[in-house]
Amino acid sequence: MDKNSIEQKILHFPLTKIIIGVLVCGAVLSVGKLLMGKILDLTILDISIKKLITGLVVAILAIISYTYLFKFYEKREVKEFSKNGLLKSLTIGIVLGVLLQSLTILVIFLKGGYSIVSINPILFLIPPMTMAFTSAVFEEILMRGIIFRITEEKLGSYFALFISAILFGAMHLGNPNSSLTAAIGLAIQAGLLLASAYIYSRNLWFPIAIHFAWNFTQSGIYGANVSGTMISQTLITAKIEGAEWFTGGQFGPEGSIQATAFCFIATVILLFLSHKEGKIISPYWNR
Repeated sequence: MDKNSIEQKILHFPLTKIIIGVLVCGAVLSVGKLLMGKILDLTILDISIKKLITGLVVAILAIISYTYLFKFYEKREVKEFSKNGLLKSLTIGIVLGVLLQSLTILVIFLKGGYSIVSINPILFLIPPMTMAFTSAVFEEILMRGIIFRITEEKLGSYFALFISAILFGAMHLGNPNSSLTAAIGLAIQAGLLLASAYIYSRNLWFPIAIHFAWNFTQSGIYGANVSGTMISQTLITAKIEGAEWFTGGQFGPEGSIQATAFCFIATVILLFLSHKEGKIISPYWNR
């Protein structure tokens, strides 16, 4: 078929590609989760182990579906999940995510708002680990792999950064205990930071690692709410109290001013490095 035909232009229009990508990857995830649930219901495994296995399988399916879809759709090598630099991206991403979340909690602690109630069994880490892993993989494929990447191809890095950050914040407006302030904070913390991580690394492993480490450290280790959601089992049962500006209130530490500040600083550093290394893409009208 002629690449310049109307059908081809519609098929490869950025919005069309985004819709197809979201629908295909979303369908694979939904079906995979449903099938794994039915299969594991036949076993006598603990519910937390079932969820962990389901999460791992669904995450693998998400990566495979994304890779093969865009390999054939865009007729290119999908480097977003390349093995080159995999260990480096995961290591630096996890360290950065843990550091940013720990600094956020440290501010609460120094203000006298964080105290440990109890230390729980190590197995209590499984539920938050499952939640953090699956949400990191799915949300990064959706927001950075599909929406940000495809938008960036036409509008350039900075416009795509702004658009995807707004969408990410808006997605969390419906979360429990959310607010406009919390959504704006998330747009800056995760929306800008994780897209900047993708720009710098040009792979999805780096933002996935940051996203996972941030959520897992916040809930699994420090026992805080994640985006308004409370996890029933965590390593530390903590008591967090104080003014909402530095605790985030019921939404969790992501709603705090210091979380936004620390993540914004990391974003600026990543964008500076990306600009220095020539990784910023200009909008199509400036090329």
